[in-house]
Amino acid sequence: MTQFDMPTTYDPRAVEEKWYRYWEENKFFHAKVDAREPFSIVMPPPNVTGQLHMGHALDNTLQDILTRWRRMQGYNTLWLPGTDHAGIATQARVEEQLAREGKSKHDLGREKFLERVWAWKEQYGGRITHQLRRLGASCDWDRERFTMDEGCSEAVKEVFLRLYEQGLIYRDYYIVNWCPRCHTTISDIEVEHLDKPGQLYYIKYPTRDGRDAITVATTRPETMLGDVAVAVHPGDERYRHLVGKTLVLPLLGREMPVIADEYVDPSFGTGAVKITPAHDPNDFEVGRRHNLPQVRVINKDAVMNDEAGPYRGLDRWECRKRIIKDLKEQGYLVKVEDHNHAVGHCYRCNTVIEPMLSRQWFVRMKPLAEPAIRAVKEGRIRFVPERFTKIYLNWMENIRDWCISRQLWWGHRIPVWYCRDCGEVIAAKEPPRKCTRCGSSRLEQDPDVLDTWFSSALWPFSTLGWPEKTPELDYYYPTSVLVTGRDIIFFWVARMIVSGLHFMQEVPFREVFIHGLVLDALGRKMSKSLGNGVDPIDVIESHGADSLRFMLVTGNTPGNDLRFHFERLDGARNFANKIWNASRFALMNLADYDPAAAPGREYHTLADRWILSRYQACVQEVTQFLEAYELGEAARVLYEFIWDEFCDWYIELVKPRLYRAKDGRDRACAQDVLARVLRGAMELLHPFMPFITEEIWQRLPHQGRTIMQSPWPVYQPELRDERAEAEMAVLMEVIRSIRHIRSEMNVPPGKTADAILVVTDPDTRDLVQKWPGYIEGLARCRVQVRPELEEIPPQAAHGVARGVEIYVPLAGLIDIDRELARLKKELAAVEKDLKKVQGKLGNESFLAKAPAEVVEKERAKEAELAGKATAIRERLAMLGG
Repeated sequence: MTQFDMPTTYDPRAVEEKWYRYWEENKFFHAKVDAREPFSIVMPPPNVTGQLHMGHALDNTLQDILTRWRRMQGYNTLWLPGTDHAGIATQARVEEQLAREGKSKHDLGREKFLERVWAWKEQYGGRITHQLRRLGASCDWDRERFTMDEGCSEAVKEVFLRLYEQGLIYRDYYIVNWCPRCHTTISDIEVEHLDKPGQLYYIKYPTRDGRDAITVATTRPETMLGDVAVAVHPGDERYRHLVGKTLVLPLLGREMPVIADEYVDPSFGTGAVKITPAHDPNDFEVGRRHNLPQVRVINKDAVMNDEAGPYRGLDRWECRKRIIKDLKEQGYLVKVEDHNHAVGHCYRCNTVIEPMLSRQWFVRMKPLAEPAIRAVKEGRIRFVPERFTKIYLNWMENIRDWCISRQLWWGHRIPVWYCRDCGEVIAAKEPPRKCTRCGSSRLEQDPDVLDTWFSSALWPFSTLGWPEKTPELDYYYPTSVLVTGRDIIFFWVARMIVSGLHFMQEVPFREVFIHGLVLDALGRKMSKSLGNGVDPIDVIESHGADSLRFMLVTGNTPGNDLRFHFERLDGARNFANKIWNASRFALMNLADYDPAAAPGREYHTLADRWILSRYQACVQEVTQFLEAYELGEAARVLYEFIWDEFCDWYIELVKPRLYRAKDGRDRACAQDVLARVLRGAMELLHPFMPFITEEIWQRLPHQGRTIMQSPWPVYQPELRDERAEAEMAVLMEVIRSIRHIRSEMNVPPGKTADAILVVTDPDTRDLVQKWPGYIEGLARCRVQVRPELEEIPPQAAHGVARGVEIYVPLAGLIDIDRELARLKKELAAVEKDLKKVQGKLGNESFLAKAPAEVVEKERAKEAELAGKATAIRERLAMLGG
């Protein structure tokens, strides 16, 4: 029902709470299988450990825009929400909580600890979904999923068993990335390589007979205790005579061979490399090729073990110091050089990871990656922007096997049991009662859990009921688009493509829309350590969700990072207030409006035809930009249409017809155009700013229960009127020119000026003579139109606009003597500043010593001051000064 009374100021909090409750209670977000074309998105599941951050806010705003838009277009739209159990992160949170109580997980035991984690998840896990509601996310909360709920867990076990039976999951000893703080292995892509200042230590390894030696260079001398060989390149003449000889490991005295391997880079360091198979992934491969032993000298807590001899029990960093000291004292340390190098850190806790030999579970990725590579190359999956295709393909074509086991208690337990009597390995969904080989009941389940990304890799189909063949799975899979950040293409996107193709024989999504990160105003990543993070909920409290959403999307281009500026946030709030005030004006003038009695198009004025045409252009451009995932451009078009064309121009042009219309049909026509364009603008804006648009739409004449179910505006080419647009462009430029003259010459706002318009072109002259009221009303002047001018009026300001010469006599409008005095004073000040800058730029010493950017700044200042001086002189000339 139309409501014509609106509060004077917009209160986002009251509006947002009211409408989100209304949407959710009426299940407007809920999707059911029917005969319409589906549009589906699965939400990248945020971790239950956290709270909404700006990355979540951007990611979910983009998804919500697409979802609301497609819903209005008539698609059967499903946006499926959910959260991730986040194994490492969640377990770490609960362990921290226990530590504050003076306990550890071992004090509770596995079962009681997991009870504690589930309780933590229930207490805190809903926090982020509540915050997503505050943002306005229109996802189907009836279908909310969790990566460890019953259905997803069933899918995880099914996938593990199938891959295991197909020989694509195996268990083996291999070098893994071990986090000594999280006490688990992490995958290659969970390691952040940070450039750190370090040293390159040159250590001499003597031959057994003491007649020769090889010097090696290493950044990690503590691992030398696990050395089993020194390798050189087979083509390196310097060391050819030593290949096959025996060296003695300094400090421990262990004998080891000199081997030749093409892995060695003769140009780095000394061209000789120490080989430590148990603590370096490259050395591990070399060791396998040469059948070398694997000596592990560092424990999982990063403390040296018994194999480290006299260094046992030392922390790895303390061990490094002691080894350097001992090498120096015993004459083995040749030299030390400063050396910056990339050091691997755990992406969760920032601890330096330790490459370590360990028995783990792996997925064989090469055969799984091949169909995923073809799907993208053949165009069955499209990346937006396209440049991410190359990044994806490069990683997939060089993919390594995926270590999927984690030494945690929280997560999907690996569904494998071991027989204590015969060693049989049994993979099963449910705990077996006896060994399939020997019949023993002494079975023990693998203690490890699966990598968090193993379950989220199944997200597009596990959430729709797989492995069951549900109607939802058949209807909504494959999903339409995945919206995600560029930072998880390898973690998640690639693995979903692999899983979807292998288990569903179909891609999981047709398009991948990649966005960048939200950075601070200085271009830095937001982080706790820098203290530069901005809490989206704080922003929603202060500015409203619509303002946050609109700020995040405007200026945002696919794949590129976005800088967060509070000024832009204030600008978005100002936009919301502008919309509110314009709508309030409109509704105040629509109380007697009857849409059924609106006059036909033959009664439309130039302004009516112009705004209807510009609205159609807006419909066309916004829709095209949304189709191309250029959401920032779509928002820009909407902003410019609503603020500039509708609010600043049409509303001002239509006021006289609403206030003083002599003809009732003229007022009714103005009301009809005003209401139609405002309602249409709110429908176009709804996906971006859902709350304020619903509030205004509900107050306007409308059909239906909610704006989010109203039809998306469709471009009507018959309403485009290029002539009206061209004619209005002339009138608007004339108005701007007269306004500029008034501003420059300090004409008081309350005074009506005379404006003499000299128009030689007959068509333009007819236009100006037909619609003088537009100019007079918006430029506060009396218009005189002439084909030519015999004499230029004295003391008249002059302007030109699209073939129209404009003269505004200033006598009687301003105190000319006073204005002349003011301008002369201003000119003197400008010329003084200009002379000062020119003096500096004429100083050879300044030009030679000052930084280039300082000199450039002074030159820009010179140009600005010179232009200002010219403009003031022109104004003085107009006034006869």
